[in-house]
Amino acid sequence: MSAMVVACLLFCLGLYGVITRREIVAVLASVEVMLGGATLLFVVLGASLQPADAAQAVQAISVLLLAVVAAEAAVGLALLVALVRSGRSGTDELTEVRG
Repeated sequence: MSAMVVACLLFCLGLYGVITRREIVAVLASVEVMLGGATLLFVVLGASLQPADAAQAVQAISVLLLAVVAAEAAVGLALLVALVRSGRSGTDELTEVRG
């Protein structure tokens, strides 16, 4: 039960960071914390399930979620490098889209 509380706190902490931060790196880190909390919740739920098939399905979803986290980090860092090269560094400059 305490691991569920920790997972929910991690998710809420990440959500707070996404809402309040202006720098892109801080927003990306907050999204990573949110996804880490969701992954922890999936693992805890998978461990608490009795039938082995259901537990394995939840753990497979957790591994898939970790792959999504890795892809998000790669895409986010690529966007960050592109924005720094163009001279922008905050989320306020991202409101307009240009080619």
